[in-house]
Amino acid sequence: MKRIVSGIKPTGTLTLGNYLGAIKQFVKLQQKRIDDEFFLFVADMHAITTRQVPSELRKRTLDIAAMYLACGLDKERTVLFIQSEIKEHVELGYILQSNTYMGELERMTQFKDKSQRQETSITSSLFTYPALMAADILLYDADFVPVGDDQKQHLELTRDIANRFNNYYGDFFVVPEPLIPEVGSRIMDLQEPNKKMSKSDEMDKGYISMFDDEASIKRKIRSAVTDSYAKINYDPENQPGLANLLTIYASIADRSIQDIVNEYKDSSYKDFKEDLAQVVVDCLIPIQEKYNELIKSQELQDLLDRGRDIASDFAFKKMRKCKKKIGLGRK
Repeated sequence: MKRIVSGIKPTGTLTLGNYLGAIKQFVKLQQKRIDDEFFLFVADMHAITTRQVPSELRKRTLDIAAMYLACGLDKERTVLFIQSEIKEHVELGYILQSNTYMGELERMTQFKDKSQRQETSITSSLFTYPALMAADILLYDADFVPVGDDQKQHLELTRDIANRFNNYYGDFFVVPEPLIPEVGSRIMDLQEPNKKMSKSDEMDKGYISMFDDEASIKRKIRSAVTDSYAKINYDPENQPGLANLLTIYASIADRSIQDIVNEYKDSSYKDFKEDLAQVVVDCLIPIQEKYNELIKSQELQDLLDRGRDIASDFAFKKMRKCKKKIGLGRK
């Protein structure tokens, strides 16, 4: 049996990109890997690298947990918990900082991008958060971590840290492998298809929220940027907007992009968008109905309590061994 660990940060609203790139892929992994166990956490500690409104952060944390369940998460095979309720994440994060080099952290995309844009008030936690991210994974002896294309760098650093620790102190951490979905790993902005669809984007037209109503979903798909070629074809370089819409369709319908291109090769962009809008609506509305049943239920709280207890027990034992390994404490 292998263990798969994944987390999602509760900043901004959950988008269709989060669903297709992470949530749905996690559910599909469970259906495919029936003998494996899954640890899934809401990474609320990562959210506070930038200032958050406390009440909104708590709400989004529960939103994500409920939405994963509404999307088909297997309750029996998943340890679902909130990161900040397990103190060992931060404890191991500091230890891993002590095994991570400044140059490695400076090369991390998120910090580098903000520094190059000369943004002010960049917190030290934004610089060191990759070590906490490594702790999130290594704490639970993860064999595999589902990652999108833009997250490979973080997992590679995690692997480097684990190998460095193991080489110095002796084998201790499992060195995780990536699991990268073939389709849907990177859904782009509907208005700016050269950047990722973001749950933190202030431009409402660029993303579809998991909580959007039917009218909003259809409006955003209809207004999505395409091109002047007027030909249904998958060409990410010359037709990035259309390529993104085809990826969305393929990811929701579990079909190949080429199959969809063949179906719509003689159709107009308008007709294609109308069909895609209905596909998105048919996918999201039932999920929203399940979410509404769960969000204020005792069932959600019970599942999070259970996940906290299991994760806490595992993390406590791992940290006790880790501290002994590196010489911390009196015994």
